[in-house]
Amino acid sequence: MQDHAHHDHGSGHGHDHGHDHGHDHGHGHDHAPEVTDRNARAVAWAGLLIAGFMFAELIGGWLSGSLALMADAVHMVTDAASLGLAWWAFQQSKKPADNRLTYGRDRLPVLIAFANAIFLLVVTAWICVEAVGRFIEPETVLAGPMFVIAVLGLLVNIAAFFVLQRGGDGSLNMRSAILHVLGDLLGSVAAIMAAVVIYLTGWYPIDPILSVFVALLIVRSAISVLRQSAHILLEGAPVGIDRDTLKADLLAEVPDLSDIYHIHLWSLAEGKVNATMHAVVASEGAPDLVLERMRQRMRDAHGIGHVTIEIGSFSGPSR
Repeated sequence: MQDHAHHDHGSGHGHDHGHDHGHDHGHGHDHAPEVTDRNARAVAWAGLLIAGFMFAELIGGWLSGSLALMADAVHMVTDAASLGLAWWAFQQSKKPADNRLTYGRDRLPVLIAFANAIFLLVVTAWICVEAVGRFIEPETVLAGPMFVIAVLGLLVNIAAFFVLQRGGDGSLNMRSAILHVLGDLLGSVAAIMAAVVIYLTGWYPIDPILSVFVALLIVRSAISVLRQSAHILLEGAPVGIDRDTLKADLLAEVPDLSDIYHIHLWSLAEGKVNATMHAVVASEGAPDLVLERMRQRMRDAHGIGHVTIEIGSFSGPSR
């Protein structure tokens, strides 16, 4: 085994340590959602809109006796907290890496999305449990106040939804925030429908029934966000990048590359894929050139922006 010493940090610095390690920090094809001031402003405005109305809806739901209205208000409480955390995560993720957080804070938005999804599932479970009790023993609901407050809540939620949609980027954090507001919007619609039915017919069970309907509508999306964020936090292989396919592609496209093993793929955050691997170069190959071609291929064909490669040259059959 003949080792060629090389440490590449994207700027061509070399140090001899008996191994060839390539570190690529290139981000030419990094598909991470960009954190921008527009994102932060959208989350901040939506949070302020919701926080400004949630107390009125909580009081109105309690006074009118409407579970649908209180469920919507509880959603608003969690929305305001979640949007505040999302805004904080955006601000933190823009800070550069330091000695304590050498990867930076890019994973914070994913962590917040994970927490938001859990909060939403807990609130949904509470609504369903409360609704069962209300269905068994219906309580009197004041349809008039319920209708007025629900309409106002709907207008606030529509405004917050469009603010987030215009400032969104498709990231888990933004999708989680939009999901909260969408669930809140549906809750306002359900409260309006329940108020109309109660006013026209006096049938109080419609209130808990529509509460459960809204809760079930948002469970599926909440679970989706929970799964995706948990997969990133567990450092699972990124969706769309298969380890065996990556290996076959590199061996086919990079001349003088004999073998690759110990391949590890994970996401630091959405779209920011990291990879580590060991590579073997044919005896006639130039490790520096093979390393550069591997980095370029992974960056251009697979969108992997941060690569650490231990690479050596040897004589003999491929392992």
